[in-house]
Amino acid sequence: MFLSDVTDRGATPALINVMAFNEARLKTIAHNVANVGVPGYRAKHLDPRAFQESLREALDARKGDRSKPFVIEGNGQAKTGDNGLLEVKPSEFPVQNALSHDGTNTSLEREMAALSETGMAHDLAAALLRGRFDGLRKAIRGTL
Repeated sequence: MFLSDVTDRGATPALINVMAFNEARLKTIAHNVANVGVPGYRAKHLDPRAFQESLREALDARKGDRSKPFVIEGNGQAKTGDNGLLEVKPSEFPVQNALSHDGTNTSLEREMAALSETGMAHDLAAALLRGRFDGLRKAIRGTL
């Protein structure tokens, strides 16, 4: 009880959800890259902007009352599940311009750009979360 009271405060739950979303997005990108040459394959997509909007709404809903659980309501792609963990459901990437000659809409360039963007966001969230836990560790040890 006490430990969850400490770790469920501030930005920690949001950072944990950001890392879970980024992990799922990296898996989706890897799946798209693995299927880049498969005829008729339609790329999957997790929209970071929609997730950020849902994250902001969850932070705003919890703003004054830290006793409320941190819940992402869902935007069709990401929501907090019954077990309290983030659940994601990638959507099919919208067709832009024309399909390839084999009927696929996967763009290796687009996937590499998304990979880079997601990797940087994941590294930032990990660094911020590490800083929060380092501060907690120092407080516990009394080495502030």
